[in-house]
Amino acid sequence: MVDDFIWRALVCGAAIALVAGPLGSFLVWRRMAYFGDALSHTALLGIALGLAVGVAPSALVIAVCAAAAIALSLMERRRWLAPDTLLGIVAHGALSFGMIAMSLLPAGSLDLYAYLFGDILSVGDDRLALIAAGAAGALAFLALIWRPLLAITVHEELAAVEGVKVAWVRTAYLLLIALSIALAMQVVGVLLVTSLMIVPAAAARAWARSPEAMAAGAAGLGVASVALGLTASLMTDIPAGPAMVAAACVLFVAAAARPMTTR
Repeated sequence: MVDDFIWRALVCGAAIALVAGPLGSFLVWRRMAYFGDALSHTALLGIALGLAVGVAPSALVIAVCAAAAIALSLMERRRWLAPDTLLGIVAHGALSFGMIAMSLLPAGSLDLYAYLFGDILSVGDDRLALIAAGAAGALAFLALIWRPLLAITVHEELAAVEGVKVAWVRTAYLLLIALSIALAMQVVGVLLVTSLMIVPAAAARAWARSPEAMAAGAAGLGVASVALGLTASLMTDIPAGPAMVAAACVLFVAAAARPMTTR
């Protein structure tokens, strides 16, 4: 008989993967993988601020990541620095300030390893319900903006001419990324959260023939990565978060090798 905490971990990880896959597909299409890393690193600062002021860390993570996403979007439009340079500054700066803020907190007030690499096996019923509700809401909202978001991904100027509210759609997508990072940080931690978005989406791209197929494939591969990673963690006593990302990487290699062998 499987223990309850394993079922909770599996459902929690699957819920996150179902959101991360489609969101990560847009990160891959828009070549924004490093953008996701920059946002995930700012999450550490949000956690530290939340613990310092006595507010739920998830709420501050969403707020800080959303603010960072909007600020990055505005700075990128000014084009005074190359996007990769700007993202590198923000990613490493946010991580450094977050670590400094955490070092100033009272000793024993947080489990730094759990925040950095996740602790999915400790998810309780209340947290599981919150994550499931947040994931369902994020998926519903993504479905709502799917077509306009796809339009600006293919050709932003043409989408604007056709009446798509580009700025609103882009901001909505960035807020969804911030929400997904807040939801997933307990699953794989802030250092690995972007991997759960990028790796399954990149694997699905190797064989998907349409945007919808790629998003669905990314979600499915994400769920498979969660199941394989949890199984490996329970069998070998390795950390669950890194094990799930490692499983995703193995699936990516398998998916990438398939088209190469059929050419």
